[in-house]
Amino acid sequence: MESQVRGGTRWKRFAVVMVPSVAATAAIGVALAQGALAASFSVSGQSFKVKADRLVGHDFVQYGGVAEGTDLEGNTATHPVAVSGFKTATITNMCQSVVTPLPLLNTSVTLVLNAGNKGTKIQAQNLYLDVESLDADAVFRNIDIGIAAGQNKSPGIQPGTKANPFGFAQQAETATLTDVKQTAWATTAGTFKLPDLSLRLKVGDPKKYECY
Repeated sequence: MESQVRGGTRWKRFAVVMVPSVAATAAIGVALAQGALAASFSVSGQSFKVKADRLVGHDFVQYGGVAEGTDLEGNTATHPVAVSGFKTATITNMCQSVVTPLPLLNTSVTLVLNAGNKGTKIQAQNLYLDVESLDADAVFRNIDIGIAAGQNKSPGIQPGTKANPFGFAQQAETATLTDVKQTAWATTAGTFKLPDLSLRLKVGDPKKYECY
């Protein structure tokens, strides 16, 4: 699924693209209240792509939820998501990209973030991913499929998230994902350490610059 959003976009709105990356940078080494950011914020009107060579997560839980926010015109929007939670996780060679179309200039700007690609892995605690689509090779250890979402104790349902505690969920002691490609609406973590962080803005055809 392409990350581009149709419709008029002003330069002022382009500042919204910077928020996730700036927030992630500021969160390096900082533990938030209760070890995780409550997902009570309004998601932006743009999804983003994430690619990684490998993600190894411990105390894994996955359940259905709803990400609420607005579109780029300020209209209310809701997105069904599969929420993947990890008590702890390490990520190797991660790329994140988000595209902002600029119709008045007949071009697009792609924000590209890279980290964990020089031998030091990204580390996260109480990591939650609000995912729209995911492709990967997966291996689960000691998995339970069909539990009620609210029965998972660690990391449990994310505080503030819109999810039915009696709905379908699965959990596992460990989850190992390789060749990961996902489209997501939000990522939150209590601690998110990004070694060798690189952030760049690319102008032009997003197909040349997106993570995949």
